[in-house]
Amino acid sequence: MSHSEQWITLTKKAMSKAYVPYSHFQVGAVIETETGNIFSGCNVENASYPEGTCAEAGAIAAMVMGGDTLIKQIYVMGKGEQLVTPCGGCRQRIREFSSSETLIHICSPEGVRKTLTMNELLPYSFGPDNLK
Repeated sequence: MSHSEQWITLTKKAMSKAYVPYSHFQVGAVIETETGNIFSGCNVENASYPEGTCAEAGAIAAMVMGGDTLIKQIYVMGKGEQLVTPCGGCRQRIREFSSSETLIHICSPEGVRKTLTMNELLPYSFGPDNLK
């Protein structure tokens, strides 16, 4: 199994844990930190739609709880013909814990479909550096 296949397997496992009884739209995310630690998350819906959480937010929360704060790369997986990219809020969440070189891998269950840097995903972003 190649390194890429291992990441796809981990992300697919995270996606399979999604709690999505309303939309049935599963998303999984796996983060590798600069220290080499791995954290995952899945989307979790709620009958009160705005109260659900995204897979990326879950993985970031797990990362922070684990004591890490810098994402080296993140894999985001969803099904369908269209690319499943992080929503606007998650792009900002990822930005908070990224460098300009952080890699965002957009995946389907079959593999990586597109890889972007943080600056490509969210150009001209607002982040912690703006508040110094």
